[in-house]
Amino acid sequence: MIGRSPTLKMLVRSVLFSTAALLFHAPLLATGLGSPKSVPVTVPADMKAKPFNVPRSLKIPQGASIRVFARVPGARFMALAPNGDLLVSNPGAGTVTLLRPGDKGTPQRHTFASGLDHPHDIVFHVLGDTTYVYTAESNRIVRAPYQPGQTRIGKLQVVVDHLPDSSSPGLKGSYGHQLKNIALRGNKLYLSIASSCNACLSDTESDPIRNAIYEYDANGGNRRLFARGLRNAEGLAFKPGTDELWAVVNNRDNIAYPFHKDWDGDGSDDYGKVMQSYVDGHPPDLLVKVKDGGNYGWPFCNSNPDKGVDHMPYDRDVQFNADGNRLDCDKIDRATKGIEPHSAPLGLSFLQDSGLPAPYRNALATALHGCWNCSKLNGHKVVLYPFKGDGSLGAAVDLVSGWVTDEKNRERWGRPVDVIPDGKGGLYISDDYSGTIYLLNGLQ
Repeated sequence: MIGRSPTLKMLVRSVLFSTAALLFHAPLLATGLGSPKSVPVTVPADMKAKPFNVPRSLKIPQGASIRVFARVPGARFMALAPNGDLLVSNPGAGTVTLLRPGDKGTPQRHTFASGLDHPHDIVFHVLGDTTYVYTAESNRIVRAPYQPGQTRIGKLQVVVDHLPDSSSPGLKGSYGHQLKNIALRGNKLYLSIASSCNACLSDTESDPIRNAIYEYDANGGNRRLFARGLRNAEGLAFKPGTDELWAVVNNRDNIAYPFHKDWDGDGSDDYGKVMQSYVDGHPPDLLVKVKDGGNYGWPFCNSNPDKGVDHMPYDRDVQFNADGNRLDCDKIDRATKGIEPHSAPLGLSFLQDSGLPAPYRNALATALHGCWNCSKLNGHKVVLYPFKGDGSLGAAVDLVSGWVTDEKNRERWGRPVDVIPDGKGGLYISDDYSGTIYLLNGLQ
């Protein structure tokens, strides 16, 4: 009877989606981190431009507080300098802003770098006796020696050049994910080169491959492919005290239904159809402990979260791998954890060395920028993944939320991008939608 009633079947499908959503999240209370509470965002008088021209609140753990630390248009990725200064990238403006905390709460502001080509990720790293600040531009990676207290970047050294971006021949000015992310460990540099498209074959055949993480020497030599099949790997970071490279991944959109079944309840085979109700829940975005030599499927295989979000199996992509001839989806590496589909995770930080209270330290945090093509908005929050005693990851818990005021009507006033420790027991959060840096304090 359900199979002959589209209305009833879609109602059941909606209930299943609501139940499946619980796979991606655990109640905050279940983690021992305290109950969430909606609290007003504290805003200095000189920072009350829109959206803070009206009172705003965010949902955070009870007892904590959150305030606007600075307003930085287009604020994306952040890095904490050794002396406590905060660097913030603005790809659209080609700048990196330096914010120095002040005694009165309003930070000093300096243009640390300008004239860059879509600067995105920023990393401080020590080699020998020299501290460098590395910056990922869309077409190259640069670095400069750093001295604590300096307010302007020094002479740039090009580490990796001629990276693909919208100016690359053959791409005709279009590159969907040209912003670059990096991580460094020891004498090695790791670079994510993301896809130029939603899903396409050309990115799998290009040089360099545009769905991959590459390893270089820290000075840019000896490039080698580290892992592939990662459509848009963001937030690259090493877990403290280990050689584990982790990343969050923005997965494909507008996926076709991969089964010869009736999904929408109209009595017909829906194989190969693109249906919003299926797209809303598939495929998940990913959290991956990246394996050296790993292949994570894109664009040939799509993780399926329907039976759980840990080490998910794959479905063959209808568009590019219907018969499985291009890639055997049963023989590739699986993602560590599924994240809400289309929620667009960006920044990732490990909190073990953060100085946060003990319940928050053995964890990682990531910012979910939020979807653009879902039937209702998701993401738009900062989530925490606690590590269990056996080293595995628990379910995500919401750490900061409330930027969405109406999911169905797509009303929002902020979109978090990055989250990093401030070195004093708090967390900085960037928001490129409102041009804001928040400071979350008082976690207990």
